[in-house]
Amino acid sequence: MYLEKIKKPNDIKKIPREGLDILAQEIREFLIEHISETGGHLAANLGAVELTMALHLVMDLPEDKVIFDVGHQSYTHKILTGRKDEFDTLRKFHGLAGFPKTKESPCDAFNTGHSSTSVSAGLGLAIARKLQGKNNTVISVIGDGALTGGMAYEAINNAAKSETPFIIVLNDNKMSISENVGGVPSYLNQIRTAESYQHLKESIKNKLRTVPRGQSMIHGIQNVKSGFKSLMIPGMLFENMGLTYLGPVNGHDIPALVKVLKEAKRLKEPVLVHVLTQKGKGYTPAERHPARFHGTEPFDIQTGLPKKKRVTPNYTDIFSTVMCKLGASNPNVLAITAAMPDGTGLKRFHNMYPDRFFDVGIAEQHAVTFAAGLAAGGFRPVVAIYSSFLQRAYDQILHDVCIQNLPVVFAIDRAGLVGSDGETHQGIFDLSYLSSIPGMSVLAPKNKWELADMIRYAVEYNGPIAIRYPRGQAYEGLYELRAPIEYGKAEWLFEEGDICLIAAGSMVKIAIEVREKLKESGKQVGICNARFVKPFDKEAVEKALKNYKLVLTLEENVLSGGFGENVREYADTLDLPGKLVNIAIPDCFVEHGKVDELLHDLNMDEDGIIKTISDEYPEE
Repeated sequence: MYLEKIKKPNDIKKIPREGLDILAQEIREFLIEHISETGGHLAANLGAVELTMALHLVMDLPEDKVIFDVGHQSYTHKILTGRKDEFDTLRKFHGLAGFPKTKESPCDAFNTGHSSTSVSAGLGLAIARKLQGKNNTVISVIGDGALTGGMAYEAINNAAKSETPFIIVLNDNKMSISENVGGVPSYLNQIRTAESYQHLKESIKNKLRTVPRGQSMIHGIQNVKSGFKSLMIPGMLFENMGLTYLGPVNGHDIPALVKVLKEAKRLKEPVLVHVLTQKGKGYTPAERHPARFHGTEPFDIQTGLPKKKRVTPNYTDIFSTVMCKLGASNPNVLAITAAMPDGTGLKRFHNMYPDRFFDVGIAEQHAVTFAAGLAAGGFRPVVAIYSSFLQRAYDQILHDVCIQNLPVVFAIDRAGLVGSDGETHQGIFDLSYLSSIPGMSVLAPKNKWELADMIRYAVEYNGPIAIRYPRGQAYEGLYELRAPIEYGKAEWLFEEGDICLIAAGSMVKIAIEVREKLKESGKQVGICNARFVKPFDKEAVEKALKNYKLVLTLEENVLSGGFGENVREYADTLDLPGKLVNIAIPDCFVEHGKVDELLHDLNMDEDGIIKTISDEYPEE
């Protein structure tokens, strides 16, 4: 009833006060219905419905700016800014993005997708506003999970001294993707501030400003207030850092939220508003299992179960199984993740070996240097992090692991194209950024058995080593071709014809498909499984360029700095007859869509590669 009245930004202000709770329920029903069909981030969005409504009630968009940390809670924001009718295209190729996108709407003030960035971005917008002499409101919404990332504190430290109006909304739901860990959640659990204290503080300040020497008296009170306030309020981190703290407030009480946000705007200074919400609110399966409904595939609304049953294991499952077996056979094997025990498959390892499992929160940089310390102490840490998140710790990999040649294993999940999450999550840079570091070894498995072999090999290797593997179903072909892993050596799968495909990791499966299709037209194709991206097998490259007329490198990574470009650099030093062509992702950011659609669009699927071969193959 009320949801149909939301056609454009600020339409929510036309909804009568008695209709707001009804609108919240309608939004939840809309989200559940649509995400059950398209998949997407459900639990986080259900928990932020009233909070987002309150933000829109007190702000004037797009002049005012709201930045959602990560952005997986921005669906209600999209609905309230006139994008409701596009939700059938959510996360689909050329459709509505699952995260805020400035190109999608002027109400999306900043593109997000990774954690702990919103305070920095919001402060930048606030200072830009100040320098331009404007007076619009800037609000950054950050979850308690994102507060486990150090960048958030760097920004808060800066914001406290900015002397400009800026509001930080802390959306506290006791969750990251999985349950929060560490000291920050424990601290937040202690905070219970009475509203009367804040009103008392402001009342005293206002009265003192009207009397002679009142300002100096305010400074004197501020010098002694910490001791008094700490008696009344457990936990003073934010105030002690220089922010005015308001809350906590019930994040599902719209009038209370509107009241506290208006108070934050009135203060005209850096303010943190602490809001308590429930992840998954309004849908029982998501309330009970918020981690499972953080990012979900299409599901049955009645049961909450996925519509599509998984028959074969995915690569994460294989990693999980092998890690548990290694934990049993090698007491020096440790597992580390950054707030993703479920997503990386380490939950089973945690259950079996809790003293050897470490979830450091959303803190990839700390995870890597922590692993370096463990390795220096004689252990074999395995750091499991998604490809697009690991790039946040590039300096730590280089400086703390590789310079010291420490035996840290990087298990890089979601490598290559991940699909519906889009630009911020595509794992298409790891081969490039890891290959640039001296001492780093990088492997990519062709199938599930090779992944298992590579993990076992890696924990015995005496130096930094990374294994990158894709999202989704594990390839089960080529079981009969399972040569032992030999350092720096490729694996010849087929040696025939005038065309050779040197494929890295997930592209081996596509190479097999290309080979089978070309056989139908009488063309013979050789395939070499690169296995090692760094160091790549120079002898295999020489053999290919010597014995084949056309050699193609295939990788699910950007061309720049990747496997193919490094092979080409070496090939240019050789005087061999074979023609070399690189198949890789061009110099671009790849939008959201199904992986098959993206590969086709990039001319990297079976049809695209066959077309390249037909264009390049020197037929007689």
